Amino acid sequence: MKLLSQHIENDRSGYVRMTPEQPEDMWHLYNLILKGDQLTASTMRGLKKESSTGSVMSSRVWLTLTISIEDVFFDIQACALRINGRNIVESKHVGIGQYHTLDLEMNHPFTLKKAEWDPISLQRVKDACDITRQADVAAVTMQEGLAVVCLMTQYMTVVRQRIEVPIPRKRRGSTTNYEKGVQRFYEQIYRAIKQHVDFSVVKVVILGSPGFVRDQFFDYMMAEAIKVNDRQIIENKPKFLLVHTSSGHKGALEEVMRDPQIKARLADTKSAQEAKAIDNFYQMLNNDPDRAFYGYDDVQKAAEHGAIGTLMITDELFRSADIPTRKKYIKLIEDSQATNAEVLIFSSLHVSGERLSQLTGVAAILNFPLVIDSEGEYSTDESDNK
Repeated sequence: MKLLSQHIENDRSGYVRMTPEQPEDMWHLYNLILKGDQLTASTMRGLKKESSTGSVMSSRVWLTLTISIEDVFFDIQACALRINGRNIVESKHVGIGQYHTLDLEMNHPFTLKKAEWDPISLQRVKDACDITRQADVAAVTMQEGLAVVCLMTQYMTVVRQRIEVPIPRKRRGSTTNYEKGVQRFYEQIYRAIKQHVDFSVVKVVILGSPGFVRDQFFDYMMAEAIKVNDRQIIENKPKFLLVHTSSGHKGALEEVMRDPQIKARLADTKSAQEAKAIDNFYQMLNNDPDRAFYGYDDVQKAAEHGAIGTLMITDELFRSADIPTRKKYIKLIEDSQATNAEVLIFSSLHVSGERLSQLTGVAAILNFPLVIDSEGEYSTDESDNK
């Protein structure tokens, strides 16, 4: 998603203007666009005109309309988004109050206006427009003189930098120029990794090449990191995964992703973390039920006691047309974050999100047990012992 402009007032009203660029952007928009919002976008509308002879001529014209949204339809298979509502701005061909359906399309800009932009919606805009916050996996494919630095999301692989450095051939009796060329090449790859890889988000960095280029670069990078005390690279050394590829071009990543060993290593990504969290919840529910709560009322009580270690909540709850309902879940997240709880917002399109929906859509693993007495009051083990 590309953010074109944004203006949010102190009372949280305002608009954002964006352009969807990838299929997954439509999923973000489905979670952003709600009943009562205002949407401005270009659209095609059919017109009929009757001539003086009584014949009817049909034509289609491009219009820019602003509608007050009443319904949002998302086609999961096609990743298509259709928004229905009433026109609220006078137009030559569409009167005030007339219904119209807007189809949001990739590479076509639109403006979304809300009476209140809540923190969850603003965070989604930020995440959708910042590729570094979406990418769980980074990859660098390389061969002598060529390297491609990529970030990978669930739907796409984005090239962040292409590096080409001429490397002189080795000459008998002298390798000085060759070694200097290789060092310049490795220096640029090192800088590119530092610039484009957010290690707080990325779980795995794949280094792929034919021959031993990847091994030689990795040795160079670690030696350089130790020399300059680059703590970021040193502390994230376990995240680097060295693999064989047939070339240094981006297309070589397809070979990598088909490797069963690579698939197993890449299990520590966002979706896998969510699956692990819901598994941990069920285990806690079986082994220590006083530390596993689900349902809004119980989880909210846990938040009030500062007991939540991990809060799990499905994005379905933020698509509610009822504003008070959305606000109470937003407050639940804010209360949990205030006590340093880990907050995971599950996608309802993932299996883990479907499992969480079966538990009312909200659940929490607690740092310490909360006991419910016969009168429905909550207490900690510490308060029971006093």
